Amino acid sequence: MTSFASLSDLRDACRDLPAGDREAAEAVAAREATLTKPLQSLGRLEGLVEWLAYWQGNSPPTLDRIEMLVFAGNHGVTAQGVSAYPAEVTAQMVTNFANGRAAINQLARLTGANLRVLPLSLDTPTADFTTAPALPEDAFLEAVATGYDAVPADADLVVLGEMGIGNTTAAAALAAGLFGGGGERFAGRGTGIDDDGLARKCAVIDRALDTHADALSDPLLTAAALGGRELAAILGACLAARHARIPVLLDGFVCTAAAAPLYRLRADGLDHAQAGHLSAEAGHKTLLTELGMTPVLDLGMRLGEASGAAVALLVLRAGLACHSGMATFAEAQVSGRSS
Repeated sequence: MTSFASLSDLRDACRDLPAGDREAAEAVAAREATLTKPLQSLGRLEGLVEWLAYWQGNSPPTLDRIEMLVFAGNHGVTAQGVSAYPAEVTAQMVTNFANGRAAINQLARLTGANLRVLPLSLDTPTADFTTAPALPEDAFLEAVATGYDAVPADADLVVLGEMGIGNTTAAAALAAGLFGGGGERFAGRGTGIDDDGLARKCAVIDRALDTHADALSDPLLTAAALGGRELAAILGACLAARHARIPVLLDGFVCTAAAAPLYRLRADGLDHAQAGHLSAEAGHKTLLTELGMTPVLDLGMRLGEASGAAVALLVLRAGLACHSGMATFAEAQVSGRSS
C-alpha cells in the first residue's frame, strides 16, 4: 500500500515525473507516413496514436487492458444548497453502478474497459469548506494514496471519472483557487440548479476562497482545502499513471479540476493525460484553456461518472485500428505521393 507521509512527500512525488518514449512515437509517425492515405488525412486520430505510443513505449501501442476508475465521495458543502439533489444520491448511484444500470456500465461494456467504482467514506462527508478545510492533511493524503493504489502498473490506458453530489462546487472552487477568479469564472449549474441556486453557488465558492486564502499559494493545500475525497483520489490515480508511464483519459470538469494540481506543480505534469471531452459545465472550457488541453470530443455532455471519457475511448480505438490495420502503399501496391 502506498503511503505519503506528508504533503512535502506527495509534492516531491508530483515533481519527480518520467518522460515518455520518443522513439516509440517516432516509429508510429513513420508508419503513418507510409499508409494508404494522404499525409495527416486522419487528423487528430494520428496524433492520439502517437501520444499512446509515447507514453506506453510501444509501437504500435495497445488498448488491451483499460482500467476505468470511478471514485465517489460526499461533500459537506451540500448543506449550503448548492445542488439540486440531496447528498444521499451519491450512495444510491454507487448502488446503481454495482447493479450495472448506469450509463457508465453500458459504455464500459461497449468499450471493453474494466470498470471499477470506488466509494470513499460516503458516510463521512468532507467538512463544509466555507468554514474549514474540506479534508485535514491525513485524510487528504489517505484519499490520494487510495487513488494511487487503484492503478495497476500493467494497464494500457486509465480512464478516470467521479460521482459525488456537490462536487461541481468543489471543482469550481478548486479551479478558482488554482488559476484565479471567483465563483463566477468557474461555477456552473451542476445537477441542474436554477438562477438563484447558481448565485448561491458562486457566493459559496467566494466565501471558501476567502476562508482559505492562505492556502492558495500551494496547489496541494488548495486541493485539500477545497476538494474532496474523490477529487484527491483522481489526483492520486493520475499521478500513479504518470509514474508507470500509462496514458490517461480524463472525464469532465470535476475530473480535470482534480488533476490540475499536477499541472500547477509541474508544467508538463499532465502531458500523459488527454481531456476526453468538453463538458457542458460552464467552467470546463476555461479550465482546459488554462491547462492548454484540447478535448477529444465536444458533445454537450455533463453527466460525469467517466461517461465522456468513455466515448472518447472509442475515438482512440478508431485511430489505433486504422494505424494497425491499414496497408502501406507498398503492401497494397498503390502508387504513393509524387515528390
